[in-house]
Amino acid sequence: MANGMARWNPEKNWSYKPFNRAWRKRSPMFWIMPFELAGTVALLVLFGIAQPDLFRTQLWRIGYVWGFNSNPAILLYAKANHEPTPKLPLVWAETLTNFNVAISVLSLFVLIAKLIAFIMRVWTPIVGLLFSLVMSALYTVSVYGQMGPDYYDPLRPSPIAWYIRMGCWPAEGFANDAVRSCQLAKGTFAVTVIQLVIYLYCLGLAIQNMIPTKEEKDEMQMRKMKGSDDDSENGTPVDKVVFEMQPPPKSQNFHNYPTYQNYQQSQGPFTPRTQAFNALDRQLPLRGYQQ
Repeated sequence: MANGMARWNPEKNWSYKPFNRAWRKRSPMFWIMPFELAGTVALLVLFGIAQPDLFRTQLWRIGYVWGFNSNPAILLYAKANHEPTPKLPLVWAETLTNFNVAISVLSLFVLIAKLIAFIMRVWTPIVGLLFSLVMSALYTVSVYGQMGPDYYDPLRPSPIAWYIRMGCWPAEGFANDAVRSCQLAKGTFAVTVIQLVIYLYCLGLAIQNMIPTKEEKDEMQMRKMKGSDDDSENGTPVDKVVFEMQPPPKSQNFHNYPTYQNYQQSQGPFTPRTQAFNALDRQLPLRGYQQ
């Protein structure tokens, strides 16, 4: 009986169900998808161009010449001295470049899956919340990595990458079209920020649709009250549970209670003549028994 009470949920017909919630308006999700597609395609191209090392080391070297960041020659020093590879700042590491390419490819697959699932009405707010949260976290890491910081050299600390903080004028006069490389790096950072804003918007939209409105709360309360009224009229499992939990009634002797059969046995056989004599005597059968 205890297991049955644990499994029984009296609120199962009206309680909040996050997995069954639907979008209040589907149009905002459709309107944001073209912008998400444009940002994804742009990042696929920009991150693909930057791989493996189109301008990363070049901008790193320019910043060192101006005294903005650490020296990229630390890798050569470590190899020449047979030392382990130092832990590079994320903004200048190849890990960030590969990470950016990976999340851009993942964004394309997520967008295709979202479009198909949204048309089939299986992309519910809870699903959108999970995917938007993951993609927002990934793009936050990408934005943080692209903008710095670089504290490897204590004499040249850099809280933010120099090309984001100062523009591209320090790259003027350097070989290999350094100004264009700086512009590509700044453009990639800008598109990444826009993509992050898009995913944050999708995340906020999913959270908004997960929170019940005042009308929905009132409707759930009305269903609760209606369910309580129906249970009081028709009987609910609560009545059965309470009845089962009550101790059985104590045995009582019901043979001493007066019954009509006992009265007949005490007064003799009952015939129409007996009823006539009782009517003449103004005594009904039960009155005689009460006296």
